[in-house]
Amino acid sequence: MASFAPIRSVERALDVLLALNRGPISTLDQLYQQTRIPKPTLVRLLETLQKRGMVARAPQYGAYSLSSGVKMLSAGYHGEPRIVEAAAAPANALTRKIKWPLAVAVPDYDAVVVRYSTIPDSPLSLLHSTINMRLSLVGRAMGRAYLAFCGREERRALLDILNLSSSEEDASAKDRPAMLATLKKIRQQGYALRAPGIRPVSGTLAVPVMEGQRVVATLGMTWIASAVSNEQAVERYLEPLQGLSRLISTRLVNL
Repeated sequence: MASFAPIRSVERALDVLLALNRGPISTLDQLYQQTRIPKPTLVRLLETLQKRGMVARAPQYGAYSLSSGVKMLSAGYHGEPRIVEAAAAPANALTRKIKWPLAVAVPDYDAVVVRYSTIPDSPLSLLHSTINMRLSLVGRAMGRAYLAFCGREERRALLDILNLSSSEEDASAKDRPAMLATLKKIRQQGYALRAPGIRPVSGTLAVPVMEGQRVVATLGMTWIASAVSNEQAVERYLEPLQGLSRLISTRLVNL
């Protein structure tokens, strides 16, 4: 039994960190719903944690996430916030230059999930947000890039799972030889495009983000199909997209 009452401010700070650890990004309203800490107090706690390097603020979303300083606690800092932190600033900078929106996705069982997007910085996006959108490993460019560049054993296991999928976007995984040929071509050319016929109003070009020899995320750029063809997108944007991927990999080393 404790010999003294718990320090309420410390409890609240830990409650905030635990709430932030449950998702890649959290708004003030979401944190209030989880912690029931009054919003003025929440803001003071978040600003204090931000000053100590444990919390980062995404002003375009009015939201917060864990940052690399939380590693000092030896817990609660996992791959997704680290990847987002490495990708956010340079991805925003590239979108401001080329205007098209970029996204960063991470693996989630039989799909990839978008964890960061530069849509707020793009004047050309067809969607208001893609955060937390699940994308097929078979039909979507960012999923295809992950499936093509992941390890052989992981790819085999994922294809076994996808073979049982009832999703129309995963249907081509049932033809294993054809799917393997498609993935081999993606590895050879270094990028993936969305499968024909899926959301033809737009196109996406995607490349892997590597940490050492392991793919940890994928990076994609989406454009309006009536303005840019697939061939034009590859010619104009593949090199800067691959350069951004390499920069994210370098930044991961330092986090």
